[in-house]
Amino acid sequence: MSIRQLLIDFIITFAVTLVVTVVVTFLWNLVVHRGGAIDWETSFRFAIIFGIVPGIVLPWTRARESKAA
Repeated sequence: MSIRQLLIDFIITFAVTLVVTVVVTFLWNLVVHRGGAIDWETSFRFAIIFGIVPGIVLPWTRARESKAA
């Protein structure tokens, strides 16, 4: 797996996670607290974590397994 593919996987996962988390935190604050606010800190934190794990770590371990076999 190339670095380019890993970067593309990270960017796609990061973007999807960021958008979903922004929407969820906005709706949560709107419904529960009756004010529409977005928790940007949590949104970026989740996007980075979920972008790294499935986008980089999992393909890397799959590549190592296929190389060993």
